[in-house]
Amino acid sequence: MKKHNFSAGPCILPQSVFKEASQAILDFNNSGLSILEISHRSKDFVAVMDEAQELVLELLGLKNKGYKALFLQGGASMQFLMVAYNLLEKKAAYLNTGTWSSKAIKEAKLFGEVVEVASSKEKNFNYIPKNYTIPADADYFHCTSNNTIFGTQIKEFPATDLPIVCDMSSDIFSREIDFSKFDLIYAGAQKNMGPAGTTLVVVKEEVLGKVSREIPSMMNYAVHISKESMFNTPAVYAVYVSMLTLRWIKSKGGIQAMEQKNNRKAELIYGEIDRNPLFTGFAAKEDRSVMNATFNLKDESHQEKFDMMWKEAGVNGLNGHRSVGGYRASMYNALSLESVQVVVDFMQELERKV
Repeated sequence: MKKHNFSAGPCILPQSVFKEASQAILDFNNSGLSILEISHRSKDFVAVMDEAQELVLELLGLKNKGYKALFLQGGASMQFLMVAYNLLEKKAAYLNTGTWSSKAIKEAKLFGEVVEVASSKEKNFNYIPKNYTIPADADYFHCTSNNTIFGTQIKEFPATDLPIVCDMSSDIFSREIDFSKFDLIYAGAQKNMGPAGTTLVVVKEEVLGKVSREIPSMMNYAVHISKESMFNTPAVYAVYVSMLTLRWIKSKGGIQAMEQKNNRKAELIYGEIDRNPLFTGFAAKEDRSVMNATFNLKDESHQEKFDMMWKEAGVNGLNGHRSVGGYRASMYNALSLESVQVVVDFMQELERKV
């Protein structure tokens, strides 16, 4: 039985993508070779990379606007380092909204002064800071759009003349934004775009080449752009599955359609969290993530019964992160409204039983 997959890390992907990707493992493009064994320099895979990059820019509305899409490796964690290596000359401004932005700040401090413009750490990152001042002399402003662990999401990005860098690992392709406001976007693939193993970087070329330091080739965005994401052997299968997922997003109506569906899922579960007297939400209401709903039982004596109910219902990955506790429903693009309804149903069932 296929489970209702609410996992927050490597997570649910479309079933149609799984089917096509699994066939490619046996025979890719009727070549008599597996996608796992073809050369990354072959015309068949070069076509995959080209289409994946093209789809990224098309879906984000960034075609012919001076941006390049790269498929790299090392996850968002590598981007914490690469961003600063390529962009930080003297000073950078960072908004601290959780674990991942804290890690990004740590890496950036290796390259220059980091101004933490605001932080929600004092309340265990359960809200997004607002009304902060970004220093005008910073090289760039960095933020994390969605916080998987704490279930918060930036709803309005600040207005600034500085280049804006954003870690969109857990909500890219999930909602309509004016992506041209950002000069560099990065995202691990393993939420809304594909399997773990590749990392998307979308960068406006004009922001590069302004630091005085020597940048090692593997850490240099300009090198990867010049080699079209082929400076080293890319994560062939991860890029291929990402391409299939991007095709799926486009076929379903693009980001606009994803956002409408995601909003319905979020409204359903948050409506139940707020209505049901047994549960309470973790994140501040105005900052609640559409991707990751975090919530707790008001009385932990019900935990054993509730955990047994959702596991028996074929639900996977509902446990909250250890730093928050409770529960987390990660509702990425490929998760169905029906799966969210299953969770809501047994939340109501628990209410009836106690």
